[in-house]
Amino acid sequence: MEEVPLIFMGALRKVTVTVPATWREVLEEFSLNKQAEARAARTIKDYRAHVAAFFEAEPDAWEDYHRLKQAVVRHFAALRDKSASFFNLRREYLKAFFAWCVREGYLPANPVDGIPKRKNEGRPRAVPEEGLKALLDVIDQRSYVGRRDYALALLQLDCGLRPSEALSLRPSDFNLRALEVTVPAHAAKTRVPRTVVYSPTTAKAILRLLAARPKDWDDSVPVFASQDGRPLRPESWAWRLRRYAEKAGVNARTNPYALRHTSAIMFLRGGGSAFALQRQLGHASLVMTRRYVHMVEEDLHREHAQASPVARIIPQRSRGKRKLES
Repeated sequence: MEEVPLIFMGALRKVTVTVPATWREVLEEFSLNKQAEARAARTIKDYRAHVAAFFEAEPDAWEDYHRLKQAVVRHFAALRDKSASFFNLRREYLKAFFAWCVREGYLPANPVDGIPKRKNEGRPRAVPEEGLKALLDVIDQRSYVGRRDYALALLQLDCGLRPSEALSLRPSDFNLRALEVTVPAHAAKTRVPRTVVYSPTTAKAILRLLAARPKDWDDSVPVFASQDGRPLRPESWAWRLRRYAEKAGVNARTNPYALRHTSAIMFLRGGGSAFALQRQLGHASLVMTRRYVHMVEEDLHREHAQASPVARIIPQRSRGKRKLES
């Protein structure tokens, strides 16, 4: 508690107000602020997890700004062995949290300023096409759970939906006749609704899943719900997908996001445009979409190097590079 001078009717009085004193109290206020902004529950959960992880590693950092600045530098130096994706994600969440603290007057400056992003050399993970078929073949569709998992895997592969988006869908979001599904604003990561399309095969799988739902389930029950009608958690779907991958002899790192990456790469390889892919994936700009475009372009260079007609007719005899004459 802290006494703060306030002016009432021209008179200066001191009243006692509650001012957040610990990082946990500030984080709680920050989380409520994000809820008021209608941010996704998963996003708020991630904010809390990353901020808490920092302060649990540096429990005394909040007491003094100079100490906090040193702790931030120390923290990110210790993350050098982590992947660039993890490093940049932790930086993004902490920087946003501290920027809010500065705006609210809890900090004089943002301690993450000056910590540069790491260059991300990582590549989206894709499941080979033969692996996908093997994975789908091991899903037993004779049960409700099997039908759900099969339809969910097809939908992610067809549309490239994020796991959280797919698991939030309700029956009314689907237009099976038009082969479309609308991701509502509250479910979309960008908070912007979008309509994506899928194939007749996926529509048929979803129709079979809907036919297996209990009669008392209304539109409030997600399409890809658990057996008792509760929302299926992304972690549960990731665990189930990993089990299917192991059974099929596919890479054990197969996860729901690998299906999303695979969808994007196969879409481009099949002749889809980058702009159409951006809409399907729900990217706010083409920046993220270009990652997949570059991968496909690299594939073309590699395959051309192996199958170049000219290289077969006129084999390269010398490893040395000659300077081209102008």
